[in-house]
Amino acid sequence: QLQASGGGLVQAGGSLRLSCAASGRYFGIYNMGWFRQAPGKEREFVAGIKWSGDSTDYVDAVKGRFTISRDNAKNTVYLQMNSLKPEDTAVYYCAADQSMFGTRRNPSDYTYWGQGTQVTVSS
Repeated sequence: QLQASGGGLVQAGGSLRLSCAASGRYFGIYNMGWFRQAPGKEREFVAGIKWSGDSTDYVDAVKGRFTISRDNAKNTVYLQMNSLKPEDTAVYYCAADQSMFGTRRNPSDYTYWGQGTQVTVSS
């Protein structure tokens, strides 16, 4: 089970840190991803991190602004979001992928999903 938190309302240029806490004993073997979905749009990949933490992937729109990290001892993955823009407004979801390989971007590859946390960036 995944529980996302940390969303909120922030002005453009501000920062937020999302957290995703996982229950269960095997968090450390899952690749983790953050996705977002804006009203009327498809759910899109934002960032991913390999189970080992030594490989990350970002969609071009957030490169240099967002940082994904994980603490396997705490069963938690984070998304630090800086220099936020109004176009970052969406519901953000964390997800777990059982792949033995690197992070993947297709939502259908992810097995477990959190409930989502709303991020609203005002201009």
